[in-house]
Amino acid sequence: MSLAELLDDLPDIAVHTVDADVSGLNLAASAQQLGTLLAESGLMTGQVVAAMLPNDATTIAALFGTWRAGGVYTPLNPRAADAELVSQLQTLRPVAVITTPDLAQRFSAFDLPVVTGASLRWTLMPSSGRAADPRQYDADVALLQFTSGTTGPPKPVPLRHATVLDLIDRLLTKLRGAKSSSAKGNRPPMPNLVPLSLSLWAGIYQVLFAFRAGSGVVLMDRFSPMDFAELVKRHQLRSTVLPPAALTMVLHDDSVTDLTPLKIVRSITAPLSPVQAARFRDKFGVIVLNSYGQTELGGEVVGWSAADAREWGETKLGSVGRPLPGIDVTIVDDEVMVRTPTTAARKIDAAFLDRLTDDGWFHTGDLGWFDHDGFLWLDGRVSDMINRGGLKVFPGTVEDVLLAADGVREAAVVGVPDERLGEVPWAFVASSDDGLTEDRLITWCRERLTPYRVPVRVVFVDRLPRNDVGKVVKRQLADLADA
Repeated sequence: MSLAELLDDLPDIAVHTVDADVSGLNLAASAQQLGTLLAESGLMTGQVVAAMLPNDATTIAALFGTWRAGGVYTPLNPRAADAELVSQLQTLRPVAVITTPDLAQRFSAFDLPVVTGASLRWTLMPSSGRAADPRQYDADVALLQFTSGTTGPPKPVPLRHATVLDLIDRLLTKLRGAKSSSAKGNRPPMPNLVPLSLSLWAGIYQVLFAFRAGSGVVLMDRFSPMDFAELVKRHQLRSTVLPPAALTMVLHDDSVTDLTPLKIVRSITAPLSPVQAARFRDKFGVIVLNSYGQTELGGEVVGWSAADAREWGETKLGSVGRPLPGIDVTIVDDEVMVRTPTTAARKIDAAFLDRLTDDGWFHTGDLGWFDHDGFLWLDGRVSDMINRGGLKVFPGTVEDVLLAADGVREAAVVGVPDERLGEVPWAFVASSDDGLTEDRLITWCRERLTPYRVPVRVVFVDRLPRNDVGKVVKRQLADLADA
C-alpha cells in the first residue's frame, strides 16, 4: 500500500487552520492536479521532488500529489540559508521543485521545473531545465528527510511507504488496546493538532497518523501558547502532541491558565524531564507521556497504551513507555538497540548500515534502561555521556536534579575537556529567578548527587539552543564553555 491511498478515506473536514477549514474532497482534488503537473514535467517513479512550503493545506496536498505521481517527497525548510539550500539540492538531485509564488525566486538559478501553489491551486512555471543525473529510488520509498544534525552533518534518510504505515498501525494498536487499528469508535475522532512545521518529518508524521486514524488535522502556522490553548478549546481536544520546547513555553506562559478539556499530552521529538512533566500536570491537570522513535527507523517504536496510561501514567512520568507490538528493544552497554521488521530485513539506507548488526539490531545512539515493569527510560545520547576519570556521568540524571530546583526553567549538562580527568560536567541553566546563583545550584546538586556527577560549573543562559524539532544542540553549549 502507498501512503497516497490515505487520501481515499478522509473525513469531511480534513484540515483545520486558524482561519479556514478544507474538505477532504478539495484536498484530494488539489493533490490530483499536482500529480498531473508533475507527470507532465517529466517526473518518473522514484525520482525526488523538493518542496519548500508553509504550514497550510496546500502543503499537505503537495505531499500526496507527489506520491500520486510516484515521486519521492523531500521537505525543505523555508528558513534555510541560501548556502544550505544549495548544499541540499546538490545532495538531493531533484527533478522538480514545489514552492509558493513568493519563494519561487530562490530556485531560479537551479534550472529545474518549478510548480508553484497557493490556495490548493497549482501552476507549472515555464522551464527548459532538466535535472542532471537525478536520484532514483525504488517505488516503495516515499520521502527523504534530512536528519536533525545534532551529532553530525544532516543526511537524507529514505522513508518507505510500507515501513511508515506498519509503524503507524502498530502505534494505533498500542493506543487503542483491544480495538483494531482501523476501528474508529462510536464518536468521530478528534482532529490531531500538529504543532510542528511540515518541513519536518515529525510534523508530516502527525498528518499521516491522523489520516490513518480517520481524523483530520489542525495546523498551526507558528506555535504560540495562547493559540495552542485557543485551539484546544475550539476543537475540544482531549489529547494532543507537543515537543518539549513548545510544552515548556506553555508551562511558563502566565497567560495560559486552563487547557480544558485536555487530559493527555504526548511529548514527541525528545523526551520531557519528569520534573517538567510533573509541573505541567500540577498546573493544568494534564498527564504528559513521553514517546520514542527515530527518523532513521521511520517513526515511533516505543510508547504508551491507554491501559498503561491509566495504570502507570502518574507513577512513571518521564518514561517513554513500552515497545510497540512486534518491535524488539534491548539495552547493550547502556545503549538502546531496536529491531523492527524493516531493520530485521536490512531494508535501510546504505548510509546507516554501519549502525545495523548482522541480525537486524539498530544502534540508536541513545542511552537508556528498562525498569522492572518493562518501561524504557532515556538518559541522553551516547555521544553526550561524560567520562569523568573513568566514571560515567549520564547528563539526563543531572539535568533532572537541576530542573527540580526552584527558579530553573531549563537545564542541559555537557562534557567539557579537562586535563586531569578527561571530561567534567558543566551545567547550562535558563532561570526564571534573578537571585539564583551558581553556588546555590552546585550546593543543591551536592546534596542530591554522588560527587563525581556534580557539575563543576553552572553557566546561566537566556535560553538553551534548540534545533527545529526542539532538541537541545549540546555542541553549541560545549562551544560556549570553550569561549
